[in-house]
Amino acid sequence: MQTSPAPAVRVFDAVKALAFIGDLSMGQPTDHSVRTAWLAVRLARAAELDAPTVIAVCEASLLRWSGCTANAAGFAEATGDDIASREAMLALKPDWAGPIDMHADLGAVITPLARIHCEVSSEAARMLGLGQDTEATLRHVFESWDGSGSPDHLAGSAVPTSVFIVALAGELEIFSRTYGIERARALIGQRADSRYPDKLAHLAVRLAADWLDELEHADAASIDAALLTPHMSDVTPVELVADIIDLKLPWMTGYSRSVAATAASCAARLALDANAQNRLYCAGLVHGMGRAAVPNPIWDTPSRLSQAAWEKVRLVPYWTSRAGRQTGTLAEAAELGSHAYERLDGSGYFRGAAGAALPVEARILAASATWVALRAARPWRAALTDHEAAKLIQEEAAQGRYDAGVVDALIDAGPSQRRVINPRAHNARLSAREIDVLRGISQGASNKEVARDLSLSPSTVRTHVESVFRKLDCSTRAAATLKALALGLL
Repeated sequence: MQTSPAPAVRVFDAVKALAFIGDLSMGQPTDHSVRTAWLAVRLARAAELDAPTVIAVCEASLLRWSGCTANAAGFAEATGDDIASREAMLALKPDWAGPIDMHADLGAVITPLARIHCEVSSEAARMLGLGQDTEATLRHVFESWDGSGSPDHLAGSAVPTSVFIVALAGELEIFSRTYGIERARALIGQRADSRYPDKLAHLAVRLAADWLDELEHADAASIDAALLTPHMSDVTPVELVADIIDLKLPWMTGYSRSVAATAASCAARLALDANAQNRLYCAGLVHGMGRAAVPNPIWDTPSRLSQAAWEKVRLVPYWTSRAGRQTGTLAEAAELGSHAYERLDGSGYFRGAAGAALPVEARILAASATWVALRAARPWRAALTDHEAAKLIQEEAAQGRYDAGVVDALIDAGPSQRRVINPRAHNARLSAREIDVLRGISQGASNKEVARDLSLSPSTVRTHVESVFRKLDCSTRAAATLKALALGLL
């Protein structure tokens, strides 16, 4: 069945959704990126930078952590907790690296993770239609004045000035909140002429107290108005937000898109109008925003979760609901999306809503998310066949957890058609075999595992991977996955 395209949202609201996800991924308050952007604009103007650079500083500050989901698996593997380690890293706590040997292994671990992050965040900026200066800032956002940064170890004037502004504003926000203004000034002073130029550091230190005081007294509407660049007044498809969400866990590649398409198709089968179908489609795309708040090792646990871990999982829809309050035209979708784990008998979370408190759209979304998940592999179980999944979800419906009419419509509907691809995605022609290989690596498989699954030699797989990277103009699996999703290849 052909479905209509999803309604577009303001680029500004998509950017704020990605900022919210990034803040959760980094263990920061969910207004950290917004506050950083406000401070960065102030600093850029005080430094008398030109208008295009001020715009790049603003946009890059909001999207600085948008690549965090892409390297979450790597951070978790290296440090044991992708969120706690990054929170500690930003606060300059000495033990943030966990099991990494700080002298022997740090650079070898951080450089590839920084490359993944930078490629994904800069590609997100490009897909959103933001300026080339913003893309360049995000590609180099972890470089340092003295050349000690990552991933390319650029130094001095080879690094865009906007990078140093973003870094300074971010550290001013974190250090002042964590340690107080005087300690923040001292820490910034210690990093002058290494992390960023001495002149900019002194400017930030001199004006920081006034800026922070003004920021504390500013309301959300005035902050938004100060950050709305001309690029962000345009509209964009919502799918990019879903793809960034799903990058956190390779085994969830394409999951949010599938939930969205399934929910919209089910709504059509139940004769809901086009507005309801579009609401469900958008809600399916963004229902997992809160997933960024839960460390990857919890998601990857192959056995029953501890009570403490389970409590973190139960907060996922709460964070999605919170995101809705900060994302403008995505607010309605996020609020509906936060009902994805509610159950008709009241056994769901986070509200524990039941019966008439769950409208039909919420019932459709909850059943759709389960129907898609059951037929996909997870770390704790293999994928179920359609027959096995149908039997299980029908049993759950019989026990009152799902709406039986919705479940019947899901099972009878057949495959759901994906909707629009991103019109700003690179156009690339991949062979059928290259797509097979890309599908494998996008789900976290190694070259050897892909070779085994496709009955190819590891060297042949490596050749295909290199060809995919070349055609998609990227060098990391996460960026290739993001671009392939945008092109409708996965």
